[in-house]
Amino acid sequence: MTDAAAAQRSSLLSMKLVALVRDHTGTADVRPAEGFGGGAAALVDGAAWVLLDAQPERGLGAALAWALRRDATSLHVLAERATGHLARRAVGFAFPISVWHVEGRTLLPAIAEPVPTAPSLAPAHREWWHTIVEAGALPVVEHGVLAGEVEGLEVCRVVDDADTGAVRLEVGVGAHDRETFQLLHGDRPTAESLADVVRSVAAHRQPGAARHPLNLLAQERALRAQLVANPSLIGASDVRPAEPPTARQNLKDAVPCVATAVVDGAPVVVVCSSGVDIDVVPFAVDARAVLGIAECRVVVPSRDALDIQVRLGAVAQPPITIVALNP
Repeated sequence: MTDAAAAQRSSLLSMKLVALVRDHTGTADVRPAEGFGGGAAALVDGAAWVLLDAQPERGLGAALAWALRRDATSLHVLAERATGHLARRAVGFAFPISVWHVEGRTLLPAIAEPVPTAPSLAPAHREWWHTIVEAGALPVVEHGVLAGEVEGLEVCRVVDDADTGAVRLEVGVGAHDRETFQLLHGDRPTAESLADVVRSVAAHRQPGAARHPLNLLAQERALRAQLVANPSLIGASDVRPAEPPTARQNLKDAVPCVATAVVDGAPVVVVCSSGVDIDVVPFAVDARAVLGIAECRVVVPSRDALDIQVRLGAVAQPPITIVALNP
């Protein structure tokens, strides 16, 4: 989108927000604020009103941050989709948050949808667990999918053949790489092929390795792998990968990942994030709801830690701790 198109889109969203708030509240004096990316925002009688446009499912953190920075007394989040998802996450905060579904010029109260139930791992898929371990990768199960990771980067995945239904272990980084690898090396024993890939990827995922595409991907998962190998970094005696609240769509997107830890004998949810992610706290709210564990820590590299994340964590209910970890 060009700068001119982006400016026009922003103007239209501001006008839309003004109309929605006026119609809903009967307040004539509604003035949109400037500088809210991904939508529009306004402060009306102390209440923050935020219209989410781009990726509304990941917009609660930005909306709440905008409200907190302006000392708002409450937050109203408006969106045309993903409002059930937003309403569920909003329940996890002590700060007053109302989520509204936009239907034309009408605002309808959003109904919180339940946390998605992850499918269980098929027994035939679990049979590949030891092959993954023997090749030197870490088995990770997420939403019914068994994959193997090397320092957080997925290098294999158990799949059902689309034509025959047979279960097989595909080797490679990402779907395209797995398909190419299968075409080129389909006659090689899977264990041998996977071990070769594990060694190759591991060389690029070590601390101090030269910049390479293989160590730029899934940095949040590299952080989780670091904690699994050395739980004492966060004062834990054990850290293990756990299910995320929603399935990851692809390897290229930087999406927080989840683990469970044992700290002073008690279970703790750990959410790892890398890069500046303003929505990591709402994600963590969802993650601990899935796992049924109240204590939660968000772990980020120190370079990516933000004061606003600490403020967001403080208004979660119960509060979520932000841990800045030196690389």
